This record gives sequence, C-alpha cells and structure tokens, in this order.
Amino acid sequence: MELRTERLVLREWREGDFGAVHAYATDPQTVRFMAFGPNTEEQTREFLVRQIERQGQDPRTDYGLAMTLREGGRLIGGCGIYLREREGASMGYMLRRDCWNRGYATEAARALLGLGFEQLGLHRIIAKCDTGNGASARVMEKIGMRREGHFRQSDLVRGEWRDEYLYAMLESEWREKHDGQ
Repeated sequence: MELRTERLVLREWREGDFGAVHAYATDPQTVRFMAFGPNTEEQTREFLVRQIERQGQDPRTDYGLAMTLREGGRLIGGCGIYLREREGASMGYMLRRDCWNRGYATEAARALLGLGFEQLGLHRIIAKCDTGNGASARVMEKIGMRREGHFRQSDLVRGEWRDEYLYAMLESEWREKHDGQ
C-alpha cells in the first residue's frame, strides 16, 4: 500500500527503516505525549517486526505506514489507521522533531481520512491526543475533525495519568467537504 500527497509518500514499513525510526523514537521531546518511549533498540526492532507482520494480515486491520518525503525519500515519521469494530477506526501520526510545524502531519492525516472513507468504506474515524499536545489538536481541527470529548486521566504516560481529547469525523462529513472536488 502506498499513498501519495503533494509532499509525502506514505508507504509500508521496511526492515531498513530501523535507523530513522529509532532516531525519532528515542527523542524524549518527540515521544513526550506517547505511552511508549524513549525506545531501546530492541523496542524499535519489535515495533518494526510487528508493523511488517501486520502488512500481511488477511483481512488487514492495521494500516501502519512510514511517512517519507516525496523528494528524496527521507523517512520523517509514521502514521496509520487502525480498524475497530462496527465500521470505525482510529488514526494517529508521529513526526521527528525537525519536521514539526511544516504541515506534514496535517497532510498525512488528511490522506489517512481519504484512505479510511474512500478506500476502506469506513463510517467513522477517531483520533486522540494528550490535552497538552496543542499541535496535534490543531492538526485534527485543520482536517475537519470535531472535538467530541475530554477524557480525564485516561492515558498512563510514564507513570502519570494524562487527559486526552477525542476527535472524530463521519463519512458523511468527509463527503460534504470532498464531493465534487
């Protein structure tokens, strides 16, 4: 599977991605809102093995993708859409720090919505972010997702209970914005 946007290629993970993934997965700033990390080498290897194994699922339920630049192919992060029960899915994204604030997460997240609604026929897609992660909340708002909830102390991150926002978009909302374009 491969998705192309104006500046990105979202592609399947490869064994050779280890160095680039480990570089951002060990950065304390990059993983500060994540339930994992900073990673050891073993944890990064396990992540890649799991991602590559999931590519062969039938039926496939996890679409974890490497986020690379169209120009030059540099791996700058990861993203994915993960199918759940009742025709819904969750999505997420993560970028190396030197690529923040350039619109890459917005571009990737919009492509994931397209994958979910146009190709996978989903009814609803959700995404969550730590309430302290304003950049991620802005990405979800820019792509048209609506904030539906504030979950108090719902995510344990390095021994601390953190609050999360829940965002969602319905297939009908996607169609309203994209039909006729």
